[in-house]
Order: sequence, then C-alpha cells, then structure tokens
Amino acid sequence: MNTINKLIEAASFAAQRHTGHHRKGDKKEPYINHPLEVANLLANVGGVDDIDVLIAGILHDTVEDVGVKKEEIIERFGNRVAGFVMEVTDDKSLPKEERKRLQVEHAPYLSIEAKQVKLADKISNIADITDSPPADWDLDRRRQYINWGEAVVAGLRGSNEALERRFDEVAEKAKERLGRDQK
Repeated sequence: MNTINKLIEAASFAAQRHTGHHRKGDKKEPYINHPLEVANLLANVGGVDDIDVLIAGILHDTVEDVGVKKEEIIERFGNRVAGFVMEVTDDKSLPKEERKRLQVEHAPYLSIEAKQVKLADKISNIADITDSPPADWDLDRRRQYINWGEAVVAGLRGSNEALERRFDEVAEKAKERLGRDQK
C-alpha cells in the first residue's frame, strides 16, 4: 500500500471509530475534525512528512476515546504507528488529575515523533477552548487548561521549532482573549 492510501485508510478508520462523537465546544463540531487538524498541523506547520507520524496524529485519540486496541493499530498500520499512538495515550483508568500530572511528567521522555503529535494536539485543543469552549468551562477552567498545556509543552520543546512557535502564538492569543473576556 502506498503512503497516500495508508493515510486515507487511517482517516477513514478514525472517522468510522469517531462516528457520532462531537467536540465538547459550543460549535459541537464532528470529532474527526480534531485528529485531521492535528495531522494538518503536523504536515503543514511542522513540516512533518513521516507518514507514520501523520497517521499517528490521525489516530492519536482512538485508543483512549473510542476503545481501539493497540493490536488493531499494529495489524492495520504497523508497530511504529501503534507505538507513537500509545506514547500519547492516557490511561483512562486513572483519575483525571493524575492523568494530567503524568502528561507533564512524561512529556520530556516521549520520542521526538510522539512529542510532535502531542504538540499538534495541544495547539488544536487550546485553540478550541479559546474559540469554542465547552459550555460548562468558565474562564478560570480555561486559563488552568492553558497553563497546564504550557507545562506539558515545556517537556516537548526541542522536537519541532515550527510547532513550538505555533503553540506559543496560540497560547498567547488564548491568554489575551481570556483576559479580555474577564473585563
């Protein structure tokens, strides 16, 4: 299978698995928009052309959010893709605060490829909570998310300068906007 076919298969797989899911924000966008945005950020901001990293970007939430098994990713997309996906997957059996703490703690030890996926994910998530926040997220919770995202990204630095710059721009814009929203 050529790389374009493999990428399209991953997008189709993720779309099927995320069917019926929506982002938490006010816009209630189809969830598949998020992993596609992550892959787009990787390719078109970060300059990533490693097909396995792009596929991992598309599949990054399938294990933790829709119950895809690592073995299924290995079978369909290979060990390398599965490895990157598993590196960025939270253990949902742990309490939320513990998962967040572990993301900060583990970020410096991820592979360069997984760091790039995580960076693109944080860019997308912070842009979403700025532009289309969940209805039940007040300004304080949104600010806390940005601060936590910055703590995670501190451990990802050195993996992709362009993605890091974009993260900084998005985080700064979010802080400015949330500061204005408080007044």
